[in-house]
Amino acid sequence: MKKVIMLVLALALALGVCAPALAVNEDIEGRVVIYTSMYPFMIDQMTEAVKAEFPNLDAEFFYGGTGDLQTKLAGEMGNDRKGQLSCDMLLVAEPAYSLELKEYGYLEPVQIENPEEKLRFEYDPEGYWYPVRTLNMVLAYNPEKYSLDEVPKTFKDFAEDKANDGKISMGNPLTSGTAMAAIVALSDKYGYDYFKALGENHVMVESGSTALAKLQTGECKAIMILEESVLKIRKEENSPITVIYPEDGVILVPSTVMTVAENRSANANIEACEALTEWLLSEAGQKCILSGYMHSVRKGMTEYPYDSVDTDSLIQKDMGVNWERCYKDRDEIRSKFQEAVTLP
Repeated sequence: MKKVIMLVLALALALGVCAPALAVNEDIEGRVVIYTSMYPFMIDQMTEAVKAEFPNLDAEFFYGGTGDLQTKLAGEMGNDRKGQLSCDMLLVAEPAYSLELKEYGYLEPVQIENPEEKLRFEYDPEGYWYPVRTLNMVLAYNPEKYSLDEVPKTFKDFAEDKANDGKISMGNPLTSGTAMAAIVALSDKYGYDYFKALGENHVMVESGSTALAKLQTGECKAIMILEESVLKIRKEENSPITVIYPEDGVILVPSTVMTVAENRSANANIEACEALTEWLLSEAGQKCILSGYMHSVRKGMTEYPYDSVDTDSLIQKDMGVNWERCYKDRDEIRSKFQEAVTLP
């Protein structure tokens, strides 16, 4: 029987899907609701893996974009920020929102074993949040429509090269946490003039799926997009669309996992939240993350997403995001972006 199980696990890993773990958390029970901005296909994989690892736990994932989840949570908190939430855990796009929720008193500290030895990225030293998956903001183009010589190789040229006028696209920082992280990093590097250059080059602000469709037709020359979106269609649709790792730096976004404070959570199941956090950051949990075309947060993990590049090499090229500024100066940054760029 053990040989059969090991064969199934090996086959699952070879196919690049979340391998169902051998259940070692049968004692974790009750219910947990998790708000997440992970893509629905990834939620399906994660649900299956969690069920295998925690067979007696009722774990429900609720999907929403980061902006939508923030709006939902703001409504649940109420104006006085004393309301009860309808979730127990959060898996959102970037650490800035973790800083905000911690300040509001909505998070429960969770202690994991030796985080300094496990994690490649910053985490809250008190245990209020940890990085759980690494998103990577890059550029992309379609080599069947444009040659590599015709497309921007840097984020700077993406915005400033007039040859790109009307032929570039990006996500909306008012609704997307990763797009917000990107404009914070880029405004730190190039100033608010970067936004003006985007506006003067008539950047289109739209969803990733729309931008990818415009690359397919040639309407767009280059787009600013999460690497995972490109890797997914390259593997699953045999798409020619290709990632450009900008020469002036990639923008890594370590998305966080948080546990809602026991007195503010839906089910007050802290034991289950702690066990889930530990599992998500384990090698098995991180293999699940890799199957979703995202990079692992674990030190020493040599695997990286399909058709990507070594994670540690990306870290060396990371432009970096000032998460404190992303939170504290959010309104100003968004306002400057809106002044410069036409939004839908």
